[in-house]
Amino acid sequence: MNDVTHWIVPVDHPAFAGHFPGTPILPGVLLLDMALHAIAVSAGIGLEACEIGAVKFLSPVEPGETLEIRHSRAAGGTIRFDIVAGKRRIAGGSIVPGAA
Repeated sequence: MNDVTHWIVPVDHPAFAGHFPGTPILPGVLLLDMALHAIAVSAGIGLEACEIGAVKFLSPVEPGETLEIRHSRAAGGTIRFDIVAGKRRIAGGSIVPGAA
């Protein structure tokens, strides 16, 4: 499985109001939530039975940016994902389905 989900970050997303006024960036927890849901839909898995293996946030996301959530399943079942904006890597990590 090698999949890509596209998401345009809404300029008016409510998280920007408090994170951070004057210099809005998307909270990492929202990035992770979007990645997990994209993977769950694509792979047909339930998130309640998954464990987050690792996540690393590398670059901030501003209102209106277009993101790609890329993910693939390794031989052992772990799903690796990367979030990118153009050539800039925003975040990356892995989840383990059925680990919970």
